[in-house]
Amino acid sequence: MRLFRLIPLYTALALGANAALAADAETLAPLRDGSLKRLILHKEPKPVEAVEFELEDDGGTASLADYKGKYVLLNFWATWCAPCRKEMPQIAELQDEFGGDKFEVLTLATGRNSPAGIKKFFDENGIDNLPRHQDPKQAVAREMGVIGLPITVIIDPEGNEIARLIGDAEWNSDSAKAIISTLVEANS
Repeated sequence: MRLFRLIPLYTALALGANAALAADAETLAPLRDGSLKRLILHKEPKPVEAVEFELEDDGGTASLADYKGKYVLLNFWATWCAPCRKEMPQIAELQDEFGGDKFEVLTLATGRNSPAGIKKFFDENGIDNLPRHQDPKQAVAREMGVIGLPITVIIDPEGNEIARLIGDAEWNSDSAKAIISTLVEANS
């Protein structure tokens, strides 16, 4: 067998077949188009700390570690953020199409956002399939270097950040769906 045929096999064995594809910026880069061209694909996965955030309605807490085993599209947003208002229904479409055992959209209202204000925001935008979790003291946002809103981070099943997009994007575009589909298929 020639060496060029062994390199992909070696990479898959060294990283794990799913992680190799998910972390491979070269695989995902050609799928970026339109506003998704701004999606920064990390060459190396970045570990994410398990900082707690507040769960909607029940007053409990969770952390990103609770989502290990699936890809997570983590969206930092706020009720006062106009670009967030524009993209949230599109992000909800991703959850409708891909949400399940291998992928989940996690929305995290960052900063001062009242539960009533968040509920009103979701109701006004017809969103009923996304969580209304909160990061009121911006602990998760600070830990993850969130400098503005919206910021969307893709986290792999091992709990590492593999991509980040600063600002809003067309999350219901063919490009976004191709990226998520490729990740989900890699986790099969």
